[in-house]
Amino acid sequence: MTVSRADLEAKAREITKVVNDTKENAQNTAMIAGAGVALLVGLAYLMGRRKGRNGRAVVEVYKV
Repeated sequence: MTVSRADLEAKAREITKVVNDTKENAQNTAMIAGAGVALLVGLAYLMGRRKGRNGRAVVEVYKV
């Protein structure tokens, strides 16, 4: 059995296509995950700010 140049090129094109498809899917997933994390962090920040305004602590400092 011999392997021709055309066989090698076809297999290389097939591997390249699979790698590119996987890369695109991973990028899309990473962007969606990043956006979700940013949304959660922003929401937590805003909720914490609101909570902080309602329950301010009074701190008295005395110099001895």
